[in-house]
Amino acid sequence: MTHKKYYDSSYTREWTAKIQHIMKREDGLYVLLDETAFYPEGGGQPGDTGMIGESRVVDTITENGDVLHRIEASSNLPDEPGTEVSCVIDWERRFDHMQQHSGQHLLSATCLDLLQAPTLSFHLGEEYATIDIDRAQWTEEELDQVEQEVNTRIMRNLPVKSYWVSREEADRLPLVKAPSVEGNIRIVEIEGIEYNACGGTHVSATGELGLIKLLRAEKQKGHLRLTFKVGFRALREFAIQTKVLSALSAKLSVPKEELVERLEKFSEEDRRKQAELHALRKQLDEYTVRELLEAAERTGGPVAELFSDRTTKDLQSLAAALTSRTAQPVLLGSLSEHKLILAHGGETGFSCGSLFKETLSSSGGRGGGNDKSAQAAFGSESELTAFYEMLKVRLNGGAQD
Repeated sequence: MTHKKYYDSSYTREWTAKIQHIMKREDGLYVLLDETAFYPEGGGQPGDTGMIGESRVVDTITENGDVLHRIEASSNLPDEPGTEVSCVIDWERRFDHMQQHSGQHLLSATCLDLLQAPTLSFHLGEEYATIDIDRAQWTEEELDQVEQEVNTRIMRNLPVKSYWVSREEADRLPLVKAPSVEGNIRIVEIEGIEYNACGGTHVSATGELGLIKLLRAEKQKGHLRLTFKVGFRALREFAIQTKVLSALSAKLSVPKEELVERLEKFSEEDRRKQAELHALRKQLDEYTVRELLEAAERTGGPVAELFSDRTTKDLQSLAAALTSRTAQPVLLGSLSEHKLILAHGGETGFSCGSLFKETLSSSGGRGGGNDKSAQAAFGSESELTAFYEMLKVRLNGGAQD
């Protein structure tokens, strides 16, 4: 069985080991070492990456008590079994995982102390981490208190220790959750805060976490999900937010503290302008409806028009207004979107969808609909125009059967 050096120390970055076995599987080559500091995926923490000799390790898993290292397909093949190789962990990635995992322990303990809410699950992603806690309702004030307290505990630089105990010794400890494993149990202790059965890699003191920042709080399946970042992730998040706020502040010529108030004013002004625009649009539609109905009455043909400045959504509203006022078919097109709408109020004696099905295939268009309305799309303005003219003639000639 592999000797797991990450249990001896989470800070081991380089070492030498002997290759015991090389396995070829569908998803790549797997290397088994006699000892390793590569942490395998588990407990919510991703597996480590790095180098074994000249081969790049892209993932690390555990199988039957052994740690297997998956090698990048394009890497040089590792040496033969029995060969001693140098091993190097991607330390920046490992330390990030140590910060996030230890930060999760501290955050979970703080939620338990302040909210009486135990942690139900933990996920460590590439961009952020989340915990789900057993709490259905919460307030912003409560979450502010949690964030304040967890960062106070960071600044106290509390020792974080890991050690093994027997099952009997574990039963005497105030563990967050009873362990399910058999045999000796690994304990991660944050001094004065928490005892937790955990096999992950952790920092040696809370001061190494630097900062924990809560990003979001949302309800997930009746529980509270907290999204957070720790350490360098939190620092990068702060830098990004500062740049964005500074840019907005300069753009709007207001202090950062007044941005929300200014944006609320902009939103209110936008709502007012949208209401005015809607009223003007209705007024314009009314004029357009009158003009189209008068033109159709003069010609005795369908209500038909191509628009260069109307969207398909605009034409749908216009068609609804027209079909409520005339028994004639309505044919409207959007030149900018290459879309065509055919509609009637149900008194014309033909099906819009059937007519499109019959005529579209030979015209480069595609679409369909039901008895009272149909819509078609074309690849070009010329195809739309040609079909529009053909259909207008057909509708005007009484070929609606």
